Amino acid sequence: MTSDQLLAAIQATVAGLAVTLEPFGQTEDAYAASNTRAGRLAEHVTARETMVLRLMALGLGNKEIASRLDISEHTAKFHVSSILAKLGAASRTEAVSIGMTRGLVAI
Repeated sequence: MTSDQLLAAIQATVAGLAVTLEPFGQTEDAYAASNTRAGRLAEHVTARETMVLRLMALGLGNKEIASRLDISEHTAKFHVSSILAKLGAASRTEAVSIGMTRGLVAI
């Protein structure tokens, strides 16, 4: 998912529409294989990291995440870094996009 697609999904959700991800351009075998890989990778994201990822999806920064979860800003930053590494994401936006694809984040 591109950042433009993510933004469109957020805007559609705010407007009260349902957003789904379809396996466009993939064969059923490729889609099943990607879901299997995603499931294995998603298992390594902890419950706390999932909470942080969901707050990231809301557009919150480290300071706001720390406040919401009653943790230090340093700990929030550590969780974000861990999420980026585990999901193989280069940015917070990409991590949220991957999280959506893998069912970790619903918007």
